Amino acid sequence: MKIVLAPDKYKGSLTGIQFCTAVEEGVNEVLPNTEIIKSPLSDGGDGTIEILEYHLKGKRVTVKVNDPLFREIKASYLYLDSVKTAFIEMAEASGMYLLKKEEQNCFNTTTLGTGELILDAINNGAKTIILGIGGSATNDCGMGMARALGYKFEDEHGKELVPIGKNLIRVKQINSHNVVSRLNSIDFKVACDVTNPLYGEHGAAYVYGPQKGASEDEIKQLDNGLKNMATIFKKQFEIDVQNIKGAGAAGGMGAGTLVFLNAELKSGIDLVKDLVDFDTKIKGADWIITGEGKLDSQTLSGKTIDGVITSAKKQNIAVAALCGSISLSNEDAEIFGISYMDSVMASTKSLEDAIQNGYSYVKQMAIKFAKTMA
Repeated sequence: MKIVLAPDKYKGSLTGIQFCTAVEEGVNEVLPNTEIIKSPLSDGGDGTIEILEYHLKGKRVTVKVNDPLFREIKASYLYLDSVKTAFIEMAEASGMYLLKKEEQNCFNTTTLGTGELILDAINNGAKTIILGIGGSATNDCGMGMARALGYKFEDEHGKELVPIGKNLIRVKQINSHNVVSRLNSIDFKVACDVTNPLYGEHGAAYVYGPQKGASEDEIKQLDNGLKNMATIFKKQFEIDVQNIKGAGAAGGMGAGTLVFLNAELKSGIDLVKDLVDFDTKIKGADWIITGEGKLDSQTLSGKTIDGVITSAKKQNIAVAALCGSISLSNEDAEIFGISYMDSVMASTKSLEDAIQNGYSYVKQMAIKFAKTMA
């Protein structure tokens, strides 16, 4: 029997790699002759660097950059010299996790550090740059990122503005005279799994602004600022970003990458699967065991498990989902394409216990699953 292990992380409890080890131990106790292929995945959000490092053996490059509040920090990205490709996680330089609770307010934050990582990758010889834009602390429409690459944002008097969300509304002209010359020769792919427009009630400010510390009044100003940027993008670059799905991702970073980097927005899990050659690895498998912290209706749209099932269906492989918690009915799971599922929370009533002892619970679930195959 051949089983492929293809989980995402259990956020705050287990990495995808740890999940694989726990399941391998559990299955081997019951079915010692099973061929097990470990292929942890990610949907392009935080933690993707670790997954790609595991599969592709790239090198970490550490750079001094600006954090969301313009303080110097060290951030890293993954560089694959053999294919001249860099993978950059926006959260490394511009993420919420870099700020204390009282510092979190996307009215005042910048994506400058993400741009500095991109610039370093270009200087290192990257021909392809893959950018994961999850976990951001920002709503600056990619202004900060663009500033690091030579763009300038000017007000009605031609004065340069600080690239933060608060100043979106004041931008009247984007100066591109000193943009990095090699920018147009780089192939940019952006891992983007949300479909929000740039502005409006479903846009970046109204949907994500509250989670990023902005007040009601600030959210209105941010939304008007994003609307202003969309007008400028249309006028100066002839790109109507409001009609592009995902333009509102990461505080408008989706739109910013489209305009400033000529990037392609792609599903994060599809990008990762292509990079690790997932569809080849699963050939001839009897089962794929996947999992993540929570299996719910959101999982059905662009998350890791969704990507695993898409690949499994093409090759008629059964899928088992071992998750932290499950709020899908058996009927919905079956329609979705899951043949077997189990959760940590089915064995414990305490979330704290589930998080602290995730490894042990996952191993027990794997033993239970393997016994159904024995």
